[in-house]
Amino acid sequence: MKKIVFNLLLGMVCAFSGLPSSVAASGEGEVMIGLIVDDLGNQRESGLEAVNLPGPLAYSILPHTPYGKMLAERAHAQNKEVMLHLPMQSMHDNPMGEGGLRLNMTQREFKRAVKGDIAAIPHVIGVNNHMGSLLTQQSKQMGWLMGELKERGGLFFIDSRTTERTVARLIAQQFSIETDNRDVFLDHEQNPEAIRFQFQRLLSIAKRNGGGIGIGHPYPETLSVLRKQLIDAKSKGFKLVPIRKIMEEKRVEQRASYQN
Repeated sequence: MKKIVFNLLLGMVCAFSGLPSSVAASGEGEVMIGLIVDDLGNQRESGLEAVNLPGPLAYSILPHTPYGKMLAERAHAQNKEVMLHLPMQSMHDNPMGEGGLRLNMTQREFKRAVKGDIAAIPHVIGVNNHMGSLLTQQSKQMGWLMGELKERGGLFFIDSRTTERTVARLIAQQFSIETDNRDVFLDHEQNPEAIRFQFQRLLSIAKRNGGGIGIGHPYPETLSVLRKQLIDAKSKGFKLVPIRKIMEEKRVEQRASYQN
């Protein structure tokens, strides 16, 4: 029954987007997708398995974790993007680990924590938030963060969108930070059918918007599905590219839509 429900939902997504259920490529060339694997750093084996996935995935690593630096070095050695998975306070005040950003911090404490978190992970070129359903709603604190990212010389910011009330991307734009937000979480449900369904949603969104960004985690189910789905997506005209390339492509599409 669950399989039937997922197949029906997949058909609805594809019908809405104008895609056949196979998500075939258009005649306009390859459609770009970007993938971030985050929550890395605490587990060695699953982290290495994630880093060894084929293609230019991005890896977002929690600061001050046992295997964070090692995984960053491995990813960088494979010419893959390394990001900081920056812990931020949630509405439910979930444990963040070392280096977390809290609403009650002074500006000095906040900036010191951001500096330490960035320094903890080598080769960082971008940041996305870990949790943060409370903090990403705060314009003042997001301003402090974007000011630090600007000082660090061009780090981009991806809003994980853990709340619909987030202002993080808006504040990043005000600071002229290269920015975007994730389009799909792949694995809220850790079962293969649900993950495949979310991956197909990502492809549909990417075709509609000129690119799409998905976020997943180093769960065995996610890694297994991605190995297969990335091959299938390529055969159907979708291309996995670095996150920076996705942001560039979306800007081109947006400019073209404004001119039409």
